[in-house]
Amino acid sequence: MAKNKTTYTNEDVFSYLNTNVADQQKLQDSLTLIEWMKEITGCEASMWGPSIIGFGNYHYVYDSGHSGDAPLLGFSPRKAAISLYVFTGAAEHEHLIANLGKFKMGKACIYVKKLTDIDAEELKKMMKFTVDFLKEKYG
Repeated sequence: MAKNKTTYTNEDVFSYLNTNVADQQKLQDSLTLIEWMKEITGCEASMWGPSIIGFGNYHYVYDSGHSGDAPLLGFSPRKAAISLYVFTGAAEHEHLIANLGKFKMGKACIYVKKLTDIDAEELKKMMKFTVDFLKEKYG
């Protein structure tokens, strides 16, 4: 079975940001996301893989038998956009993105250019919902 690419590392979050995020708006948005995600999860920021900043963790097992660990919430300040790992992706949860604002949707994440493009309170509601959902589903 393939090894998971996104695993917890001991790399320093702020060293990563200072080394890899040159755009000042993206850096400020990253610091804001760290505050929000820490508040919602009660967990400190940590690096997952080479570029994801995650908070907390859970262990998942899919019907296929594939399993692994993932952060409860996370984001990655990529060059083109900030990738937000804050949504379950389930069709029955799509109501959570209805009033979010300007974003693009990927298979497992939401892409935003900057935080001012989206409604902060709607994002926080989505993050809280996602954490509660993951904790209920995976324990």
